[in-house]
Amino acid sequence: MAKIDRSNLGYLGAEYQLRFVAQILTDRKFGNAIIDIVNPNYFEDEYIRIVVGAIKNAKEKDDIIPDVGSLEFRLLDEVKDDIQRRYALTQLRKIKEADLNDTLWVQETAMKFCKQQELIKALAEINKIISKGDIDNYEECESKLRKALEHGDSKDDGVDIFDDIDSVLADDFRKPIRTGIEGLDEIMDGGLSKTELAIILAPFGVGKTTMMTKIANTAMTDGKKVLQIFFEDTIKVIQRKHLSCWSEFDLNSLSMHKEEVKEMVANMMKSSNGGAIKLKRFSSDGTTIPVIRQYIRKLIATGFRPDMVVLDYIDVVEPSRRFDDVNAGEGSVMRQFETMLSELDMAGWTAVQGNRSSIKADVVEADQMGGSIKKAQIGHFVVSIAKTLDQRDKSTATMAILKSRFGKSGMIFNDIVFDNARIQIEMGEDKHAHTRTEHKKNVEVKEQNRVNHVLGSLQTKNMLLNSDLINTPNK
Repeated sequence: MAKIDRSNLGYLGAEYQLRFVAQILTDRKFGNAIIDIVNPNYFEDEYIRIVVGAIKNAKEKDDIIPDVGSLEFRLLDEVKDDIQRRYALTQLRKIKEADLNDTLWVQETAMKFCKQQELIKALAEINKIISKGDIDNYEECESKLRKALEHGDSKDDGVDIFDDIDSVLADDFRKPIRTGIEGLDEIMDGGLSKTELAIILAPFGVGKTTMMTKIANTAMTDGKKVLQIFFEDTIKVIQRKHLSCWSEFDLNSLSMHKEEVKEMVANMMKSSNGGAIKLKRFSSDGTTIPVIRQYIRKLIATGFRPDMVVLDYIDVVEPSRRFDDVNAGEGSVMRQFETMLSELDMAGWTAVQGNRSSIKADVVEADQMGGSIKKAQIGHFVVSIAKTLDQRDKSTATMAILKSRFGKSGMIFNDIVFDNARIQIEMGEDKHAHTRTEHKKNVEVKEQNRVNHVLGSLQTKNMLLNSDLINTPNK
């Protein structure tokens, strides 16, 4: 049986090599960790070698892992031979279309291979030193071996407290993406920034999808790319919600204003400033954060890099491994979501269902979150939505800021506009903000007034009844 040549990646096949390069381009963390020890000669195809060489040049010159689009520009500029350029671009298109399934195995195999090659080179150099019998060079041997073993490890050694002070003190260091909800952006210091996670807590039927659609819609209008993920609605339902949000026609009357809406859509497409929304419906059975991550990496490989992901909603996402404790599994899912936002440099909004007691609550509190409270602990910003029966009739709601790492929390806003039919949410100029203590007192005063009103009505009825009895002659 012929011995397999493992000195290059050929033994893993052509498809694997395409997936490996695709991973470098789509997973920034992996790309930065491995690019220094990737040798273009590890690849069988000479045109893939040209592509990998261009990636390494970009890293060395500009300290960046380029995306597929910018890498194409670099190949057009750097490769002077017409035939080589054409075939290199053909291979780049294959890399762009490569299947990103089983990414963990692809990355681990690639890292092991490249580290092994570095170790082989180091051992060869150490052998030369040892063969000379010079024991004074022992430290050099040790250094070469240590360096080879450290390749591919995380380069994050922490940050000095005084590092890059100008950036730290900049007014826009967070670069938030606004929600478009009047009043809320002010509370959030401009909106939600990339790598930050916001959670909407509400009982079923209150308007979690409404709020997330409004936020996604505003981000697109502001020129951002948004991925909106959902499990329960259909694509057309979400499309109609966005059309209502832009046009302010309620969902049931969109068809009656068809031409106006189509004209509005045409204008939006012309003036989107690069903004876009990608709608993706996942199955409610078997979807995990790694599955979502793979899908996003594939989007990035095709040139669509989301600035924000809106996940409606995270309670449907399953843990990627089995947990004996359900609450531990829920906390793991939220932690994976937060980690994904950090790795892929995105802002993230999601929602969680309130428990049974939240359904009739006039204010939904954190302890009314369904399942594990760890979900709220992980979030950077947590806001709750409550609707009484009266508020449902009036298309209003009560919003409470339960947690904020970048603004004021503990505030309650009564009777804000929350119109599910037109996808409109506004706090208005007079936001009726109260602390929890003030809100509690207001509720007590309202309840006492209601009791007084009932007692007063009963007293009036009794007085009228007594009066009728007095004035009625005996028969």
